[in-house]
Amino acid sequence: MTTSTAVSPDARHLWRRGRGLLLAAVALAVTGLLIALLTSGPSSTLDPRSATPTGSRAIAQLLADRGIDTTVVTTAAEAADLAGPDTTLLVTNPEALTPHTRGLLRSATDAGGRTVLVSPGPATLADLAPEAGVDTIPAPVEERQADCAWPPAERAGSAQLGGYRYRVPADATGCYVAGGLPTLALLPGATAEAGETVLLGSPHPLHNEHLDEYGNAALALQLLGTRQHLVWYLPSAEEAPAAEDQRGLLGLLHPGWRWATLQLLVAAGLAALWRARRLGRVVTERLPVVVHAAETTEGRARLYHQAGARDRAAGALRAATRSRLAPLVGVPPTAAHSPEALPAAVAAHTGEHPATVHQTLFGPAPTDDQALVRLADELDALERRLTPHRPTEPDRKGPTP
Repeated sequence: MTTSTAVSPDARHLWRRGRGLLLAAVALAVTGLLIALLTSGPSSTLDPRSATPTGSRAIAQLLADRGIDTTVVTTAAEAADLAGPDTTLLVTNPEALTPHTRGLLRSATDAGGRTVLVSPGPATLADLAPEAGVDTIPAPVEERQADCAWPPAERAGSAQLGGYRYRVPADATGCYVAGGLPTLALLPGATAEAGETVLLGSPHPLHNEHLDEYGNAALALQLLGTRQHLVWYLPSAEEAPAAEDQRGLLGLLHPGWRWATLQLLVAAGLAALWRARRLGRVVTERLPVVVHAAETTEGRARLYHQAGARDRAAGALRAATRSRLAPLVGVPPTAAHSPEALPAAVAAHTGEHPATVHQTLFGPAPTDDQALVRLADELDALERRLTPHRPTEPDRKGPTP
C-alpha cells in the first residue's frame, strides 16, 4: 500500500509555528488589561483627585482644611464662567491649549481674581501675558531662595523651583531667580479691576511627592489659597481645536525633527547601498539530469507506439522534414507547410511528379506500423536527394516507432 505525504502543513504544525506569537499577544493583552485596571482611577499629572506622585491631592486636601472650595473643570468655557474677583484660576497645562481656548481664558484674567499659569511657554504668554517674555532654555529644578519682596514668597522661604524663566516688566515681581531670571513672577493687572497673573515655571511645588519638601507646601498655599474659591482647570480631549487652530502633522513637528528624519533617510540609503547584493558573473547551473537527444527521440517514439498514435508520429516526421526542405528549395519559412508551394518547389529540384511529393509530405496518416516505417524511409530518401553531400547510412532500418 502506497502512503502519501501531505505537502500543506497540518494543524499541529501550524500550532507549533504560531504558538509563540499567540502567547506573546495574549501576554500583551493581559498586561494592558492589568495596567488599565490599575490606572483606571484619577491619576493624571496635577489632578487634585489623584494620589499618585505627580498628582495634587495633598495640596487640595490642605486647601479644603482651610475652607477653600475647589472646583475641577475640564473646559475653558467653564473656567471663564466661574472666574471672578474672589476666585483663583489654576491652569495646569496652558501650552496644550489652542489660541481659541486661550482667548476664552483671557476674559477670566480680566475678571479681577488671580490666574496661576503652570509652566506657561511662549504661546501662552503671547495670548495671556503679552507684557512678559520667556527664556526657552529651562533651569534645573532645585532648592532656591525667594530673593524678592513679595510677602507670600517671603513667608514660604526656600522652595523647589526651576523650569521656565521669565522676563517681566518693571512693575512685576520676580522671585526664585535662576540665571538672572525669575522662575516665579507676579504680573499685576492692566487696570485696577483686572486680576493678577502668576507665572509658575515648574509644577514641582504642587506635586504630592514634593509638597513636604522645603517651603513647597507654604508656597502652594500662598498661591492658591488667598481667595475663597479655587477653579482647577485640567484641559481635556473634550476641547477639540477650532478649524482655524488645526495644524497638519508636519506643522506639529519641530524643525529639528525634519532635519533628523532627512539624515536618517540618507543614512538608510547609504546602508542599503553598502549591504545590497552585487550581481556577479553569470554561472551555469548544473542540471540534475542530462537527457540526450537520441534518448528523448526514442522515448517519444515508444510513447507513440504504445498509444498507437501513428498519425501524431507521421505528422511529427513530415513537419520536421518540411522545415528542413524549405530553405533547400528556396521556400520561405512562412510557406514551409503550404501544400501548394512546397511540393512544387521540391518536385522542380528533384524531377519527381508534384503529386508524388505532395503525397509524401502531406498525405494521409499511415494505417499500420509498416506503412509508418515506409513513410520514414521515403522522407529520408527525399531529403537525401536534395542534400547529395549528406553521407549515406548503410543498412538503415528506419526509426523504431
